[in-house]
Amino acid sequence: MALPDPSWSADDIVAHLRSIGTEENRAGMARFGINTRSALGVGNSDLRPLARKLKKNHARSLLLWESGIREARLMAAFTGEPKKLDIGQCRRWAADFDSWEIVDTVADLFAETPFWRELIAEFAEDEREFVRRTAFAMLAWGAVHLKKEPDATFLVYLPLIEKHASDPRNFVRKAVNWALRQIGKRSTALHAHALALAGKLAASSDKAARWIGKDAVRELSDAKQLERLAAAKT
Repeated sequence: MALPDPSWSADDIVAHLRSIGTEENRAGMARFGINTRSALGVGNSDLRPLARKLKKNHARSLLLWESGIREARLMAAFTGEPKKLDIGQCRRWAADFDSWEIVDTVADLFAETPFWRELIAEFAEDEREFVRRTAFAMLAWGAVHLKKEPDATFLVYLPLIEKHASDPRNFVRKAVNWALRQIGKRSTALHAHALALAGKLAASSDKAARWIGKDAVRELSDAKQLERLAAAKT
């Protein structure tokens, strides 16, 4: 097969992925809690450079997703075009989520769509564990990468974090914690609000909320984080 280039079809990409996957990689993924049921055994260190060579292609990304293969779905996220996604497609993909890794990768794509706020609101109220995780993974990514958004955009999400901090499911609570920490690290102004919420959660009688709060307080109170925020403000 020729070297990867943007002309490759979804079938070409899947064939290439099959040729480079290994059982050793699959075993390593399983140790990190990744669902390997459909995995070919190709690591992200190979997938991301491949995605850069293949370039963005919306129609092809939809076909890659439909394959159901772990690596092909990650490639769909890496090479998808957020401005061409419609909200129905996002909902259909979310219904397929079966691993924290898929969620966190696709969440980056969803957070760049024009309707990302609507998705966060909808997914946060969804009872499916991986769908709810998506809302907070999107929020965590957005707090870091949506540079043009004012701080007020993220301030309004603190009540949503508080609301779902009591969800005891592992993949939800970790994402809620992630979102809280990333909002708190975005700016000095947001830091104060996020730290206040973290302190409140740390004192909660709810086990999940207390874990989220204590972990967030620890990171947001770290001297290096405070120095970084102070430097960014000047």
